[in-house]
Amino acid sequence: MHEAIQQVLKEKARWMSASEIAEILNRNGLYCKSDGSKIKGGQISARVNNYPQLFTKLNGVISLKSPTDIPAIKTKKAPTNRVIVKSDNNTSAFTKTLMKPKNFTAIQKVENKVPDRPGLYCIRIVNPKSLKPLFAEVLQRRNHNIIYIGLASKSLKRRFLGQELRATGHGTFFRSLGAILGYTPQKGSLMGMKNQNNYKFSTKHQEEIIGWINKNLIINWVEVNGNLKSIEKELLKTYLPLLNLAGNPRKLIEVSQLRDKCKHIARGND
Repeated sequence: MHEAIQQVLKEKARWMSASEIAEILNRNGLYCKSDGSKIKGGQISARVNNYPQLFTKLNGVISLKSPTDIPAIKTKKAPTNRVIVKSDNNTSAFTKTLMKPKNFTAIQKVENKVPDRPGLYCIRIVNPKSLKPLFAEVLQRRNHNIIYIGLASKSLKRRFLGQELRATGHGTFFRSLGAILGYTPQKGSLMGMKNQNNYKFSTKHQEEIIGWINKNLIINWVEVNGNLKSIEKELLKTYLPLLNLAGNPRKLIEVSQLRDKCKHIARGND
């Protein structure tokens, strides 16, 4: 965290309050807490107090003590955390890599690194309170911030990044997320379509949902070859992600109801 604080102060080149620094870190994802919750100003102040050799604190504002000698922030390299493995190996190693909180990062930082290979992926929300209270309370009871776990049988780039996070197809996660955020598809947009389930949101609403994703979610993946469905099944049973329905022992009826509402509207039903 102290390296991230240094970087913010270097870029802004001015005295800053702890709350200002916390707000920037929460927005840009330069540093993420292991539990995914938001950084608070008090945590910034406490960290600054622990490094008097790096920072000067005066009248509630903070500055660098030596602005010319700041180490570069060490960012995670995708291949290090997301190695290619075979599912007939010991699965505990790569599932640990997939689910480890410190391996998650902001989508914008790794968007161009998502591989065109099969694998498993996980999505966490930085602050559950950015959801409606009903869903935030569920995550609080489950004591985690995991909202979705999925698999890409052919390509993480196409399935995970394209369909689920960027709405370039029929992503289950994207449709569920839009529904719980209060978005609905255009009325009758599925009329005449062979598939009466894969509703879409308007272009404007898709852009708004993607903006929300960029601001509130962090992601991780592993490249895996083999029987991904059995691995996904075990992960769903273990972690009970908020938005997974199929295979989730504690799926939320409220998510199903909101998705059904969207289907109803898109089919043009009264």
